[in-house]
Amino acid sequence: MNGTSRNQDNSGDENHFALKKNTYWEIYGVKRFPYRGQRKYSPLLYQSYDGGMIIQNDVFGLTIRQFERLYKACLERRKTNEQWILNLRYPDKSSNAYLEYLDNCTDSNEGNSKTLRCQLGVDVTLISSKITRGKKTCMKLVKTIGTEIDIRTRQRLFIIQDMIVNACSTETKISSGSLAEELDLPGSDMDIMFVSNAADVIQNERNIKHPIHNDIFVMETSIDYPGFTRLRLVARHDKKSIDLTCFDCPPGSCTGKYYIGINSFLDSYRQWFPNIKGVIHGPCISNEKQTIDVTFCLHSTYLPDNAIPWAFRHRLQWPPNFVIERIINYRCLLVPIGPKTIPNSNILWRLSFSVAEKLLVHSFNFTQLLCYGLLKLSLKRIVNTNDDAKDLLCSYFLKTALFWVSEEVDIDTFQLTKLYYCFSLRLDKLISWVNTCYCPNYFIPEHSMFLGKINQTNNTVLLHVLESIQCGEIDGLLNNLFPPDNENLRLLGTHSESSFILLDFLLYRSECFPADKTQRVISSCYKALSCCKSLVKSESSSFIIDVCKMSYNSVCQAIANLLPTPNTMDNNIRKCYHTLFKSIIKTDAVLGQFNVTLGITDYVLSRWSPYMMLIDSEVINDIPEINYRQNVHSSMTLNEKLTIATCPLRFLCYHHLGDISNRRQALRDLCLTVKGDYLSVNTKSNALTILGVCCEISGDKDMAYQCYDEAMQCDEYVCPSAETRRSKLFEI
Repeated sequence: MNGTSRNQDNSGDENHFALKKNTYWEIYGVKRFPYRGQRKYSPLLYQSYDGGMIIQNDVFGLTIRQFERLYKACLERRKTNEQWILNLRYPDKSSNAYLEYLDNCTDSNEGNSKTLRCQLGVDVTLISSKITRGKKTCMKLVKTIGTEIDIRTRQRLFIIQDMIVNACSTETKISSGSLAEELDLPGSDMDIMFVSNAADVIQNERNIKHPIHNDIFVMETSIDYPGFTRLRLVARHDKKSIDLTCFDCPPGSCTGKYYIGINSFLDSYRQWFPNIKGVIHGPCISNEKQTIDVTFCLHSTYLPDNAIPWAFRHRLQWPPNFVIERIINYRCLLVPIGPKTIPNSNILWRLSFSVAEKLLVHSFNFTQLLCYGLLKLSLKRIVNTNDDAKDLLCSYFLKTALFWVSEEVDIDTFQLTKLYYCFSLRLDKLISWVNTCYCPNYFIPEHSMFLGKINQTNNTVLLHVLESIQCGEIDGLLNNLFPPDNENLRLLGTHSESSFILLDFLLYRSECFPADKTQRVISSCYKALSCCKSLVKSESSSFIIDVCKMSYNSVCQAIANLLPTPNTMDNNIRKCYHTLFKSIIKTDAVLGQFNVTLGITDYVLSRWSPYMMLIDSEVINDIPEINYRQNVHSSMTLNEKLTIATCPLRFLCYHHLGDISNRRQALRDLCLTVKGDYLSVNTKSNALTILGVCCEISGDKDMAYQCYDEAMQCDEYVCPSAETRRSKLFEI
């Protein structure tokens, strides 16, 4: 009976139709959970009288404790793989999203890490009474090249400037070199590449699409020179375009194969850009002080065959797949310079991966960036101080070593606590290359970049210098790079106060919206205005937003220069001028309040000195930081800094007030400023044109003509409206 009764009780779990009865666990969505360990009582779950659920025997508490253990374990795993996670989440660390992350990141252990971790770039534990050698290296390096926020803001600055310029330019501008990548070290020059749209480079003749708008070339790579290529003509658009060269033809015959020569290409660009004057070396045109290098190049629509294996090469976590895809999609550039090992290389073009390299550097984490800075400082302050080893190595070789090592090791190796270890890995790589006199190109390993540079006759002295750095270890490195002094390490706030000044100086050195060397059209400039408006809304950094606003005003000035002169404008043109000037001088709130404006300008001019900031790419480094610091502070907007630190004009205010006497004095002061030695060659032409406009308004057309004529004679840069104003000056 007992057995029968037991069976009957168990049968109650199912009804007579063989359907399973729903349990309370299923009705209320409660799931069983694993519990590793021992407990005295089994958890109970049953329904209360009011229809709710009752849990007994600490089931809920056990669940919370399990969650806490799992959560802490997750945090530990996340901390251990922090760099891998950040690379996965932010493959492009020059993006606005990553800059916003740096600005908002917090550290649960130390509270406010916005100052301690993000701005300085190191953990709070680095600041203690007993600073270790490695941590001291990190802090001194950060003091020299900037915090991570500083570096990312610099990268973002050049990206934004290129976007605005390219919105209305016929030639694509690419900021390259150390400044655009990350490093703003003393002596760093500005590298700019202009990509020509006058020729197309394709992979196969069968890929030609009609109608033809440009000359079309195909690449012919050579086994002997894997880092270079020839560009053979396959379709001609205009016979008056760049001159071509017939190559390897026997005397008295021609094979019909024509190639574009680098000399004719460079000559054509010097004709198209007559205002660019300076020193010519290799493929670059530099200004007289050699602070700006301009390179003209072509863009290939496909990767050369010997670079394709790079995309599928075995690597660990770096570079991210996102970056690899962007590099494949962009392909490469072709720079007009041949190998140094042969005397006549007029038709050999160098395969350039400048854009790809910039993308790779922008994907570096902070430790990789610091390691790059440490390598460049070692080159500048140790290697190049040896007369025999000087100029054998260049920063490009150091960057290549960093690429190779970053690809070969785990990304979590690059942590601030392992900075010197990461540096030693790159140093070992360089020593091995110098020993074998072979430096493999990162994209085309068959191409040795040491050709014509380092060989068995000069590598011994360089090896000696590099090995001395290796033997000196971290103490020797510190003593050579950062000579000992009696000063304590700067506090965090001090660095924060000076970092904004360095950013401002970099902005003043670069051109937000430079005067194009080709003829601009108003419709293209309005595209740049639209770009500026969009960036102001999308960017999160206050500095970058101010840069976009400053660029917006510069574009407005460019449009005003392209509009007809006041003598011929109609009402619609007047409205355009009014709208542009409102944007330029921001007179919405004080329009017509000329006395208030005069009060401000008189105060500023009373403090004017030859050291007052003039926005110019050449003279900016000669202005001491302390003079700028006395006039501005970090809480100012960029527009306020420009208003206080530059010299405004009172002439127009007195003109609108009808105060002839003071207007005459203001014009005299302006003339003394422009005619003096305070302005550099980049500023002179614009200043003379402004002086000419003021003279024209005053009725002195002869003086205005003289100013316009002098503005057109400037060597470095000529104001685009000077000639138009001079030609229409005496029209009736």
